Amino acid sequence: MRRFSRRQFCWYAAGLASCSTAGTVFGESMRGEYPLVAATDHERILRAADHYLGEPPATITAMHSDRSPGGVHDFYSEGDYWWPDPKNPQGPYVRRDGFSNPANFNAHREAMIRLSQIVPALTAAWLLTHQKKYADHAGKHLDAWFVTAATRMNPNLEYAQAIFGVSKGRGIGIIDTLHLVEVARAATLLANASALNNSREVRRWFADYLEWMRTSKNGQEERDAENNHGTCWVLQAAEFARFTGSDEVVQWCRERFRTVLVPKQIAPDGSLPLELARTKPYSYSLFDMDVLCAIAQSTATRGDSLWSFSTPDGRGLRKMMEFMTPFIADKERWPYAHDVEHWEDLPVRNPALLFAGIAYDQAGYLELWKRLNPDPAVPEVIRNFPIRQPLLWIS
Repeated sequence: MRRFSRRQFCWYAAGLASCSTAGTVFGESMRGEYPLVAATDHERILRAADHYLGEPPATITAMHSDRSPGGVHDFYSEGDYWWPDPKNPQGPYVRRDGFSNPANFNAHREAMIRLSQIVPALTAAWLLTHQKKYADHAGKHLDAWFVTAATRMNPNLEYAQAIFGVSKGRGIGIIDTLHLVEVARAATLLANASALNNSREVRRWFADYLEWMRTSKNGQEERDAENNHGTCWVLQAAEFARFTGSDEVVQWCRERFRTVLVPKQIAPDGSLPLELARTKPYSYSLFDMDVLCAIAQSTATRGDSLWSFSTPDGRGLRKMMEFMTPFIADKERWPYAHDVEHWEDLPVRNPALLFAGIAYDQAGYLELWKRLNPDPAVPEVIRNFPIRQPLLWIS
């Protein structure tokens, strides 16, 4: 893959940031992939960020469900695939895997997804232009969610993915804060460049939430989940630990990847059997693929890269990408059952293609990534697409 010098980087980024300023953010380790992503997403990033400059913060305190057992500062959501029982309409809900119930309370999740769209886009625009207005507005949203007493969210998910008549909140609900991963990534970049006011308080919120994830009953249940839920727990823990400076947790996540995630989730042929067993096998395979690759991207150091790891029988990210990429390029080749919902809305611009294309020097992956849709509009697709600003992940 072609690499770029600092001079080429500054030219490629269209002159929007000076070389000296760019160096203060990215240091001397800038690599060729940054200008590739910057050039591909330049107009898209600025268009979104300029729109979001007019969007005020709105946290979970602005909406509340009467069914929530928590207070105004407690995140609450209801399990997607749970419905009233036709045989007992007033009784406990029953599960219909793959079919989302539109009547369930979803406002807190929608607010968090909104945050996950706004803050990364503003931060990406700040990286491109170094205009203070983008960083300042991202900071306003971070303050509202994690600092300001009247509007902040409590750092736990005790009441996430509740089920009417069954559970007040489940460990499985921790997947809802997957949409904070790119928010934490953005906050890290802003804080490290001294562009984020109240960075200490924002870091404290994520440190508290990470501790809850690691020590609570719900958190430990989700950590031990064997499918994409366990994968999402590790990505969250890794990125939140990276933001808060917990090297011990980052190292634990690397070991979890090697000893649990890859051996239990990736088959020797590269497929993801636990996701193939679901009613939306294509969507869930793409989703788990993205999160597994994001863990490698999040935790990579010069001396410890998960991209090259494989088990003795060949399980690893390289084999997974070799298996999945042909079905992204042409999903009609997919030999398994079609998803019960949103088959026609996939694939989108999977970040795994970008990250793996860089790691394995696969130009075909990068070309495929560039031509896919980066901004899906279907809510269910957005929910399973938590990394939307890959510029933040390349430095």
